[in-house]
Amino acid sequence: MEPAVAGDLMLYSDGEKVFSTAQLKMGSGNSGMLVTEVKKQMKSAKVNTELAIIDGSPGIGCPVIASLSGVDMVLIVAEPSLSGISDMERVVNTAANFRSKIALCINKYDTNVINTETIETFCKNRGLPFVGRIPFDASAVRAINSGQTIVDIDCISGDSVREIYQKTMELLFEEDGG
Repeated sequence: MEPAVAGDLMLYSDGEKVFSTAQLKMGSGNSGMLVTEVKKQMKSAKVNTELAIIDGSPGIGCPVIASLSGVDMVLIVAEPSLSGISDMERVVNTAANFRSKIALCINKYDTNVINTETIETFCKNRGLPFVGRIPFDASAVRAINSGQTIVDIDCISGDSVREIYQKTMELLFEEDGG
């Protein structure tokens, strides 16, 4: 066994904003250690900002746990499927162990209304903030395929994401106990 480079860490900064990421070589596996290195790299940029967003992997493996470590708040984007609900429950429990604030939203909520209701009931029963629903939107697929985000174009899913962002920021920056 010989050491091999599995990918590259990259850091982009303009002095005010920073973007930290990693590019894995084809066939290389993701690990929690990689996520931790991306987070360390971001902190090393010495950019004074009050907000860092970490986009965690789907599921509940080591990269997800590394993404949750040391954060103030977790926004869980649940899919209304049986596996999505199972993953959501596991991430909620893991985030609770880290004592992070938790909020949930549902992506493609209209693809399974019964499971969407199950997720919303779960939030209500656990006292978790529910910050919104994102509908399935063919415009989103077109935007992503053309290299844009859904907030770059005028579409219903983009409108939903902007509302979810606003509610999430309000929860994040509200005073504890308030």
